[in-house]
Amino acid sequence: MFIDLFYKLREGGLPVSITEYLSLLSAVEKQVTELDIDQFYYLARASLVKDESLFDRFDRIFSAHFKGMEALLESVTGEIPEEWLRMQSMLNLSEEEKQQIEAMGGWEKLMETLRERMLEQKERHQGGSKMIGTGGTSPFGAYGYNPEGIRIGQHESRHGRAVKVWDKREYRNLDDSVELGTRNIKLALRKLRKFAREGATDELDMENTIAHTARNAGLLDIHMIPERHNAVKVLLFLDAGGSMDSHVRVCEELFSATRTEFKHLEYFYFHNCIYDSVWKDNRRRHNDTIPLMQLMHKYGHDHKLIFVGDASMSPYEIMMPGGAVEHWNEEAGVEWMGRLLSTYANAIWLNPVPPQHWAYTASIAMIRELMSDRMFPLTIDGITRGIEALKTPHFH
Repeated sequence: MFIDLFYKLREGGLPVSITEYLSLLSAVEKQVTELDIDQFYYLARASLVKDESLFDRFDRIFSAHFKGMEALLESVTGEIPEEWLRMQSMLNLSEEEKQQIEAMGGWEKLMETLRERMLEQKERHQGGSKMIGTGGTSPFGAYGYNPEGIRIGQHESRHGRAVKVWDKREYRNLDDSVELGTRNIKLALRKLRKFAREGATDELDMENTIAHTARNAGLLDIHMIPERHNAVKVLLFLDAGGSMDSHVRVCEELFSATRTEFKHLEYFYFHNCIYDSVWKDNRRRHNDTIPLMQLMHKYGHDHKLIFVGDASMSPYEIMMPGGAVEHWNEEAGVEWMGRLLSTYANAIWLNPVPPQHWAYTASIAMIRELMSDRMFPLTIDGITRGIEALKTPHFH
């Protein structure tokens, strides 16, 4: 089971070493965790994955590999007999409640009663033993207890079994190592090299420098080679979540290509429109943000901006204070976009929505106007034209 997981991780592009695999086996042998699939997940991730950017890929492979094995594990470890649970529950219930529960008559009767209660109930109930509600001993509802209960409307299981931890991939960060389909994107991005030679145009050729120095009896003989990466400085802003979920794959390809091609790249996430702050990690977007004013003071005016988003939102999100959907923005998005574009003269917007659909969304037209029509489709041709546009400063 474990050796198959090791090979699948390697096939999936995770740099898992034999040493790390042996460390995992050693931890399992010493019973570092209990015989529990969730605990083993955390142990395996800690042992085999050293880069947080690979956690999402690990989760996908782990989920696929262990799908259905939890039931097998439970059959090996065994379950507490239902009668034991019933005996324990009786300690917390009144005699009347015990009789009501026993009188339900099993699963079929319970489901029939549930249908009747749902037809009868017209309002929320808290506590109690009959209606559908929360915190009570009714067989139906949430955050309460009944040994034959049905959970309704509860956000998560109180025992951690409703959703597996490795399947919680909401607003996942873009995977920067996606290679499929990125070759042509890389070729388009390399057009920036034509005007990226700022300052030193070469980098040290370490191998030839050492070889020629050795031949010269230790006399230093420095050799230089052309820089292999774009020296251009890029700030990449990526729209994440909402309507962008359907465009994740193509955005991953672009992200992977930019991380490979640009030596000086900083990336940030936003949602729908730029406001007073952005963030680096979608999982912590509500409590770990970067003020936009701080960003503009940190990165020089020589940086070039690339926005990636579908620009599809309510016009209020662009034009009005308080228009943001995730927080209260004191100033409208149009104001913050204006500050960015006045700070950085070179900027483009790449849109994954096909251009023939742009005219049907008012917010796309508004963003295009803000960008002085420097919006391009997220295609090879669009990226090529966008890179050409980045060569000429436009915003002031």
